[in-house]
Amino acid sequence: METVYENGLNLKATELRLGLPGTDNESQTQTSSPCVKNNNKRSSSEMDTEKQESVSPPPKTQVVGWPPVRSYRKNVLQQQQNNPESDGSGMFVKVSMDGAPYLRKIDLKFYKNYFDLLKALENMFKCNIGVYSEREGYNGSEFVPTYEDKDGDWMLVGDVPWDMFTTSCKRLRIMKGSEAKGLGCNL
Repeated sequence: METVYENGLNLKATELRLGLPGTDNESQTQTSSPCVKNNNKRSSSEMDTEKQESVSPPPKTQVVGWPPVRSYRKNVLQQQQNNPESDGSGMFVKVSMDGAPYLRKIDLKFYKNYFDLLKALENMFKCNIGVYSEREGYNGSEFVPTYEDKDGDWMLVGDVPWDMFTTSCKRLRIMKGSEAKGLGCNL
């Protein structure tokens, strides 16, 4: 490999050439013939043996904390795990409120009676529901909680015993008092 110096410059080192770096085009052109193989390439048999020797990557594990779970759901899950009498399945129903642009979903098994349920709904939707009485219903309340039973009938929350309510409730709706006429006794 001889270097060519012209006016004190190494033109061979800065020359632009086609080919792989580190190879000498002149030596390849002199020795290249149609029957000579290029030693830089691998044969397909060499590639097959490399594939067999490589180890498959370990299976992907779930990243801790993913997917994100809200703290409310974490607390509910912990309470269900700590409570041995619960079977782990909830009775989730959708709750809508007149005038609210969103729906909520609640677990009826989380509540023990109507009072706890109504307090939770008041806190959830920031409204005043009032107290239910058998004679007057929710008389004087701005909002009235109603539910749809399995038959598709809309009834006032509190009309039936709690256990029957939890088994027959499909969804809840908090109506305006003026729209709930005809559902209760004197509404």
